Amino acid sequence: MPETQSGAARFVSGSILRHVVVMSATGSVGLMALFVVDLLSLLYVSKLGDPTLTAAVGFATIVQFFAIAINIGLMIAAGALVSRAIGAGDQAEARRLATSGTIHGLIVSAVLVLAMLPFLPVFLKAIGADAQTLPVATRFLWITLPSNLLMGPGMMFSGLLRAAGAARQAMLVTLAGAIVTAGLDPLLIFGAGLGVEGAAITTCFARATFALVGLWGVRRLGMLARPRVADIVADAPIVFRIALPAVLTNLAPSVASAFIAHALAQFGAVTIAGNVVIDRLTPVAFGGLFAMSGSIGPILGQNWGAGRFDRMRGVLRDGALVTAAYVAVVWIALVFAREPLTHLFELRGPAADLFGFFCLVSGGVWFFTGLLFLSNASFNNLGFPFYSTLLNWGRATLGTVPPALLGAHYYGPNGVIAGVGLGSVIFGLAGILLAFRTVGTLEARAAALPPPEPEAVTATADASLAAGPAQSGVLV
Repeated sequence: MPETQSGAARFVSGSILRHVVVMSATGSVGLMALFVVDLLSLLYVSKLGDPTLTAAVGFATIVQFFAIAINIGLMIAAGALVSRAIGAGDQAEARRLATSGTIHGLIVSAVLVLAMLPFLPVFLKAIGADAQTLPVATRFLWITLPSNLLMGPGMMFSGLLRAAGAARQAMLVTLAGAIVTAGLDPLLIFGAGLGVEGAAITTCFARATFALVGLWGVRRLGMLARPRVADIVADAPIVFRIALPAVLTNLAPSVASAFIAHALAQFGAVTIAGNVVIDRLTPVAFGGLFAMSGSIGPILGQNWGAGRFDRMRGVLRDGALVTAAYVAVVWIALVFAREPLTHLFELRGPAADLFGFFCLVSGGVWFFTGLLFLSNASFNNLGFPFYSTLLNWGRATLGTVPPALLGAHYYGPNGVIAGVGLGSVIFGLAGILLAFRTVGTLEARAAALPPPEPEAVTATADASLAAGPAQSGVLV
């Protein structure tokens, strides 16, 4: 990995706020493009004039989120390990870990496809699919789910590029997939008359592009070494000690989404269609927060590797500041755009009411959700992934199920949204407070250790990464 291109620890000096903004902004471009065309794809489906089709695509998307969540967990693990190796100046270790992580991701992606396909009807019925939506959602998934073999490595490459600080190259990965989707979707859905199946085929082409552009980026920066079976096996425990808690963390929102869909299914397919639009609009509106949570990990990792705990606290402070400013702008935009968007997606009755309510309250809720994202990124990259798991599952269970059920009982579909929002406020505050405490704990541990010999630095870093998750249950 040539140091002039990707080996330098770019984030251990200079303005922290600038690093956070630049990494988040470049990450946002690619993510927002991907989310926008995903929203456009749903818009095309909604123009087919059948709310049942929109609801079916929504159910299928929820099932796909489970596979994507696992891919994200592996990406987080590899990115955390590689960014810290770069921060410590060990380029050979960074290349080895990047290669091992990529192979692990490919294997897991294949296993996921084989494990999920036979049980699609069971999954879909469990989240509320009925006789009308089940066949459409099943066909959609039989087309798109095998492309997880491309999506998994593609996401891994994007995470590795961010770990190296190559924000522009990481942006190009998602941007390329978005461009393919934007071009193919209308051609296949309307031009070829394939309808929902056309949207599914487009997804496969976009994921292929995603993987190819990502591979080009990491090879261009020399981030991958020749795979060695011994390295892949030896690195598996280190990678999966971070990946498993990260996977559990990222599965929690998918479980919450599935429960929300189940809770809303009692109000009919029209209401589900409104929730599907909310699910697709949310990452477009708040994609900057998704990008920031993925971007601050490498910044934290490199500064941890360099022992700059003051800058790590600065990352959390500036991240919270950027979150507040971003959410304020988006919230105002949603309030004023709710009526035009309702008409654009042809939402009527309960679907229109649900969507309008979301636009009015989402900003306040998503500030705290953004704080939780920020906290999760710090825990996953600093050797405390257990906290991410605990907070996300707490939010997905205690913060979702009881308030959503109570809200549904007393206030209908709007009550479901309000109840889930209350849980986000509580767990977002808890997360950011715990994140600051985690940095303090790492600083105290570092101060208590004798200075390592130069030749022992790498071994110490490896041992700390391997032991971090095991030690993450108690802060001392």
